[in-house]
Amino acid sequence: ASLATGPRQNDGTFYEIRTYDVKPSKMKEFVEMVNKHIHLRTAHSEMVGIWTAEFGGMNKAIHIWKFDNFAHRAEVRKAVANDKEWQGKFISPVLPFLNKQNNEIVYLVPWCEIGKPSKEGGVYEMVTFQMKPGGPALWGQAFRAAINAHLSTGYTKLIGVFHTEYGLLNRVHVLWWNENPDNRAAGRHYAHEDARVVAAVRESVRFLESQQNMLLIPMPCSPLK
Repeated sequence: ASLATGPRQNDGTFYEIRTYDVKPSKMKEFVEMVNKHIHLRTAHSEMVGIWTAEFGGMNKAIHIWKFDNFAHRAEVRKAVANDKEWQGKFISPVLPFLNKQNNEIVYLVPWCEIGKPSKEGGVYEMVTFQMKPGGPALWGQAFRAAINAHLSTGYTKLIGVFHTEYGLLNRVHVLWWNENPDNRAAGRHYAHEDARVVAAVRESVRFLESQQNMLLIPMPCSPLK
């Protein structure tokens, strides 16, 4: 039931979640620049998806990148730094648009694979759980049970569950997909009347310190749409 033991240590694959806080006056221009030039960056490594925050955070861009291991990431970062076209067309013009950058290194939990939405055009929800110190040995089983209980209702699609390795520890990001915000709202109302969900959540929240939800809209260039 642990989040932190399993195949992901054997193959070394991890993900980097990067969050950019964009100046409000520059958000539209930032999105245009990303859609125009991101192909220069994805030529170097795989991007899982890129979104802007609609609810739960303003003027934020969140993108997730996949790496085979830390050596792979180091090679990619070196190549990106030496890519004059990427640096000139995107990095140099865009850096003044940003107020803040943050990154986390996360592993996909062993009992989860990256999912795909049922169709294009939906919305994503990133739910960030700050769990009590002690790690998955303390709260992993209860957390997994709560996720499975929500899945059993069938109202939402699980895209991925990510556990931090670098960044704030004991943090789990869960990425969901829904057809639209109203379907999500109706589904959650239904789920919270389900006895299985109620019981699983009641057990899991004993280990919870805080929770943040963001509704995310995929950019046109995002592989996950």
